[in-house]
Amino acid sequence: MLPLDALLQDAVAEDAVALTFDDGFSNLATEATPILADHGLPFTVFVVSDHVGGHNNWGGRAGPDVPQLPLLGWDQLGELRDHGGTIGAHTRRHRPLTQLRGAELADEVQGGIDRIAAALGLRPAAFAYPYGAVDAVAASAVRGAYTWGCTTELRALGGDDDRALLPRLDMYYFRTPGQLDAWGTAAFRSRLWLRSQGRRLRRLASGASRGMEHAA
Repeated sequence: MLPLDALLQDAVAEDAVALTFDDGFSNLATEATPILADHGLPFTVFVVSDHVGGHNNWGGRAGPDVPQLPLLGWDQLGELRDHGGTIGAHTRRHRPLTQLRGAELADEVQGGIDRIAAALGLRPAAFAYPYGAVDAVAASAVRGAYTWGCTTELRALGGDDDRALLPRLDMYYFRTPGQLDAWGTAAFRSRLWLRSQGRRLRRLASGASRGMEHAA
């Protein structure tokens, strides 16, 4: 287990992993951090700077499939940093970057850096795209502001990956104990591929549905 920057910068074993958490929910401090600290496991948490200390009601609305939950405050994030956590950025307001351009896009991408720097005295090097929404324009903005950009593309990290388009394994798909034991095998790679194709088809279907709604 390595910090994210160490995993990406150094030549490491093929089975090395880095832990990341999106949004910065309060239960990261109460439930996960004590366990991670006891085992000496580093991690990165990507925070939505304008919602720190609030809730995950992005844009003033709770998601239909996600309960409204409290988010860590700045003091708690500082404590996480002191217990092996690295603070990354997840935009200012959790807006999908593919829907933004120009000043709005720059504000979400760069504004998160400025707010975190003002509150914690550090400039985050890593970024995670809200909803995994990324296109060439968004990736270019992130590439110009951060050292690393993390997507939700479901595959293992490769040696030649674009530093602004890094894949991640969503543990939702591997929450059953023992599922990661097959890491590195052909069976595990096949499972990843099937999961990623299923996710891709769902996104295509969702995009087609929205297009039909606009056409109507």
